[in-house]
Amino acid sequence: MRFDIIDLRLFLNVYKAGSITGGAALSHLTLQSASERIRGMESELGVPLLNRSRTGVTLSDAGYSLVNHANIVLQQVEHMRSELHQYGKGLRGHINLLCNSSAQSEFLPGLIGPYLQHNPNISISVKEMLSDDIVTAIKNQTANLGIVADSTPLNGLASRPFRDDELVVFAPASGRWRDLDSTTFDAIITAEFIGLSAGIALQDHIDEHAKKQGRRLNYRVRMATFDAVMQVVNSGVGIAILPRHAAERYPHRRDIHIIRLSERWANRKLIICARDFADLPGYATAFVDFLVQPPIGS
Repeated sequence: MRFDIIDLRLFLNVYKAGSITGGAALSHLTLQSASERIRGMESELGVPLLNRSRTGVTLSDAGYSLVNHANIVLQQVEHMRSELHQYGKGLRGHINLLCNSSAQSEFLPGLIGPYLQHNPNISISVKEMLSDDIVTAIKNQTANLGIVADSTPLNGLASRPFRDDELVVFAPASGRWRDLDSTTFDAIITAEFIGLSAGIALQDHIDEHAKKQGRRLNYRVRMATFDAVMQVVNSGVGIAILPRHAAERYPHRRDIHIIRLSERWANRKLIICARDFADLPGYATAFVDFLVQPPIGS
């Protein structure tokens, strides 16, 4: 395809305006130029993108698909321009890091701040994703660096150890859970759960293990953060599965009980992965070296 940025912006403007005339005006193009560009796109693809009528235009199925892709492409172009503009202001490097829920919430906040303090010409973007999706993105070269659970098949990616990330049951200290030191997932799967919001990588991971047993977890409520989940559990209305690192920092430890989860998938570690660390820019390699240093006091 030989579409350019003007073509994509024009098509989105036509969609927004509901007519080629309106789209041409929004794009600061003549009607003839806009019409020729739209026809050229349709000819290149071999399918109609617009359904034309006397009252304007509507999108064909292919047109809807193009709108979605055009939005993604143009957003990425704007992100690229913004990032490259920063280089003109002295930025030496930008790091895009994909990570799972635990890495983002429990480990990276305490590391990224000190790193950026000592590296004023570096900027970092962090995006949470499921571990499997992170591996796929790196394999497909849409990302360079990720942090995933070690249970994730790496499909040939290089890796370095990052942190232990055991999952545990977080329960009220009183009631049926108080005498349990260890449990299986199957033994608690019918309990009432306090979960993380839908779409959060860790909760999706736990839900997948329930689905493998042909079950669905019973959620009393779903919250956006580990801290919010722990506060609700403390009220006695359910239990949660959380990283031990989060559970042990809960301030009201006397009111809760941490139970070991015996499944192999719960006793996990986090690893940093890339296609090849040697191919990363020097500043990205230095960032990885910083992340994998053992925690102070360990």
